[in-house]
Amino acid sequence: MKLIIGNKNYSSWSLRGWLACKQSGLHFEEITVPLYGEDWEENRRADDLAPSSGKVPILWDGDGEDAPVVWDSLAIIDYLADKVGRDRFWPKDETARAMARSMVAEMHSSYLALRRNLPMNIRKRVEGVEIKSEVRADIVRILSLWAEARARFGKGGPFLFGTFCATDIIYAPVVSRFMTYGVPVPGFAVTYMEAVWTHDWMQMWIDAAESEGWTIEQFEEPAR
Repeated sequence: MKLIIGNKNYSSWSLRGWLACKQSGLHFEEITVPLYGEDWEENRRADDLAPSSGKVPILWDGDGEDAPVVWDSLAIIDYLADKVGRDRFWPKDETARAMARSMVAEMHSSYLALRRNLPMNIRKRVEGVEIKSEVRADIVRILSLWAEARARFGKGGPFLFGTFCATDIIYAPVVSRFMTYGVPVPGFAVTYMEAVWTHDWMQMWIDAAESEGWTIEQFEEPAR
């Protein structure tokens, strides 16, 4: 398999696709295409990115014109779950799985204010950020979902549904955003965020992000 991703410091959806590939346990080649660089317009029209119209992440499962190709992080999660078994990605309990799927879908389609105002920037730490009311509403909603998942289904480990699963994959960039901008969270959320941040795969991603030589000004500006 071949996974094409954007800059690790900024690309939240790439992080999700990459964590999904790690969770699958399958071997994959990782290719980084710097977003908005000098060659970006040319790169996004390349054959490897054509199916997604230049969006990352995009997963190729083999070579050739007939090789399966999947883009969009949620689609990548579902595709890999079909390959290796859904229990690797989703809680086994039916009630827990229903909530996990709903939380993933909500993250996938919602929280635009949070995304626009607090862009992912792993390398940065910002103090005194003014949190707008619409962003605060997103934060409150996310924390309420985290609290419910942990209270009802989190007894088997430190993650939202106990063990690391698709829900943690999807919310990992939110953890990064909360840390970058010093978003105040209750104690249970601090503990959860530490579990995500110190996960071996997250540490691999963070180390790579910190060593990248690219800066994208449009993602740095909102943090100032």
